[in-house]
Amino acid sequence: MGLFLLVLIVVWGLLVGVLRWLAAHPWIPVVLLLIAVAAGGVWVHRRRETARWNRVREQGLRYALPQIDALHHTQFEDAVRDLMRRDGCPEATRVGGAGDNGADVKATDPFGRLWVMQCKHRKAGRAGAAVGTPDLHVLNGTGRPVHHGDVVVLVTNGRFTGKAVDFARSQRLHLVDRDLLARWAAGSTPLWELLGTVPSPRRPASGS
Repeated sequence: MGLFLLVLIVVWGLLVGVLRWLAAHPWIPVVLLLIAVAAGGVWVHRRRETARWNRVREQGLRYALPQIDALHHTQFEDAVRDLMRRDGCPEATRVGGAGDNGADVKATDPFGRLWVMQCKHRKAGRAGAAVGTPDLHVLNGTGRPVHHGDVVVLVTNGRFTGKAVDFARSQRLHLVDRDLLARWAAGSTPLWELLGTVPSPRRPASGS
């Protein structure tokens, strides 16, 4: 108890000393406040500028196939996420990793449809191993039942086996192969317009 009182007295003494010093130098709190306001203004300005340049980058985002082929598989997922953002899905996120349940990217488009996307990167591009039905089985088993996706897509910079194409068609899964990816990544047309057979919109597009 005695030690606590001693500490309390010391703290009180320091506090009183600081208050007296500030009373003798009243301009110091004003300067500190101005510095804090200026620093806050700079921080807000930088945040706004960063957000603005991110929007500009996303709106003009383009990838050539050699760029995509050179990506790491996680960077490929980031690229797919950024392309969806460019298309008008600002809240698109990369969720790939352990326990992702077959989803690498999720995005809600301007029409309210939830996109669940799995990404398969091939370093060798078209010459790499074709994506087969096992990967589609995983996506089909989680895309709608687990993630509640409206549009379930598998994207690759490579190719699909014939059986994978048939299975995707039978299960209403959407495939983006190397050729379609090239058109999407290098152009400015939203993926849903390139696919052409996606579910009906849940809501009108903003501004329509």
